[in-house]
Amino acid sequence: MLTREIDPAIQADIDKFETMLARHLEGTIDEDGFRVFRLNNGIYGQRQGGHNQMLRVKIPYGSLLPDQLEMFAHIADEYSRGWGHITTRQNVQFHYVQLERVPDVLRDLGSVGLTTREACGDTVRNVQGCHLAGACPFEHLDVTPWAEATYRHFIRHPLAQRLPRKFKFNFSGCATDCGQAMFNDVGVIATTRTLDDGTVEAGFRVFVAGGLGANPRPALALEEFTAREDLMATCEAILRVFNNHGYRDNKLRARMKWLVDTMGWDELRERIMKERRLLVASATWPGGIPEHVEKYGDSPAGRSATVEATPMGHGTPVAIRSGAYEAWESANVVRGEAKGTVSAYAWSRLGDVTSAQWRALADIQRELGADVRVTNRQNLVFRNLSESQLPRLHERLVEIEMAQPGAELVRDVVACPGADTCNLAVTQSRGLAAAIGDRLEEEGLATVGGLRINISGCTNSCGQHHTADIGFFGAERRAHGTAAPGYQMLLGGHVGDAQIHFGQRALRLPAKSAPDAAVAVVRRFHEERTAGESFRGWLDRVGGPKAVAEGLAEYAAFPTPEDAPHFYVDYDETGPYVAEVGEGECAAS
Repeated sequence: MLTREIDPAIQADIDKFETMLARHLEGTIDEDGFRVFRLNNGIYGQRQGGHNQMLRVKIPYGSLLPDQLEMFAHIADEYSRGWGHITTRQNVQFHYVQLERVPDVLRDLGSVGLTTREACGDTVRNVQGCHLAGACPFEHLDVTPWAEATYRHFIRHPLAQRLPRKFKFNFSGCATDCGQAMFNDVGVIATTRTLDDGTVEAGFRVFVAGGLGANPRPALALEEFTAREDLMATCEAILRVFNNHGYRDNKLRARMKWLVDTMGWDELRERIMKERRLLVASATWPGGIPEHVEKYGDSPAGRSATVEATPMGHGTPVAIRSGAYEAWESANVVRGEAKGTVSAYAWSRLGDVTSAQWRALADIQRELGADVRVTNRQNLVFRNLSESQLPRLHERLVEIEMAQPGAELVRDVVACPGADTCNLAVTQSRGLAAAIGDRLEEEGLATVGGLRINISGCTNSCGQHHTADIGFFGAERRAHGTAAPGYQMLLGGHVGDAQIHFGQRALRLPAKSAPDAAVAVVRRFHEERTAGESFRGWLDRVGGPKAVAEGLAEYAAFPTPEDAPHFYVDYDETGPYVAEVGEGECAAS
């Protein structure tokens, strides 16, 4: 594994963490002060207490190099439990890292150019970007250098250290919105406009004040078109308005989305535009085209004149062919860009990647000379491949059990860490996700296309349950006088076409009945859909979530503890269910 000279800024972060940790352990920095410092450096406390920590690695727009993949393998073996977890925000997390060893982990990460700085806390979080940016036949601009420029501008930025709440940027290259810009504090979607002289100008639409959590809000368009030279100033202006006016006294109402309620959209928009207009006087004014964009360019991949572009985005139907390679190639390969290269997904079950898999992925990346990115659905995508390399990639992925046709198929269940490690979760969301995946495989429904299932262990939507065709969030239930794990099912969430629809509540279920209920919905959709019909289209046609819920009533009842004691034990647990909620350090706190 190659290492590099550690960037001085990263080294300064490591040195400070080491000093602050020593002072905390000797008792000269109190728990509250150290907690804020620790979170701003990407280190969370775990449900297990003590010095068990979750360490989150920031991966701007998901881009990774072979030595970084190998470093994840080293960290998984040396400091964690033998695997790392890809998140829905293109980070990688490692659990059960002991607090005293964090400086060593930070040093190892820094040796390959990675940092945990501001991956957590009330900061500008990881800057997300479409995982196919620069390799998508539909994009108007390659948003990769713009996401990189945004990451560089805001990391360690003086405005971004003690915000009212966390703040998230997201980039997509077209209205398909594979980057999921529509539920972020700032969502940037590349677009074009036709000028009076008939020429076409590429730029952006900037969406503001979106969010999930217990009270999801769609992002709102700031203006019809933002020119390339105005984008960075627009982003800083939005952050300044949030920093100045965000509600700091109540974290449950401190996100950007709540400013729409407290001051109204027209007032919020006017403040942002005024801030942008006057920002030229600031020492941090980032106006004009960023140097990184000028250096690397942002021209779109373009559309092939000879190869039909692979449909993409939420709800994309997939026709699976027979045969292992044929099925993978039809579901996991993206074609159609002008330069003739192709992209292909490696599927990661529940977003978990073992140390052996990390090492193998690094070897594959080197062998094929590919570009690799992690996706917001917890997979990896190999880009800039030739057609002749696809069989070899499939062969290598088969060896490490990452070749299942998964991307955009219903088997690609997304889940947050849940009660396995999170203080706020009340259910084992990962256990439910695994159970749903297993049931879909048993019923021959795992390859149904155009359907997404997302699960959160509480109402706070770290698993993004609001955005899925079928969503679940965990809740404590009382049945026959006994506590039991349960879920609320939502139906009809959708992100795409620069719009977002949040799932609507269908019915509440025992945790142990949720897999059968999910299978029943998938089966009905599969049997009743018309050619090319989306899940949301089918749902509207059959009467909506409540009508579908009526057909699931048999799954909603709890048997008695005597008749079915397993209904009162959560997935991956051995004892009776107890909803233990601790002090939150994650998304909801």
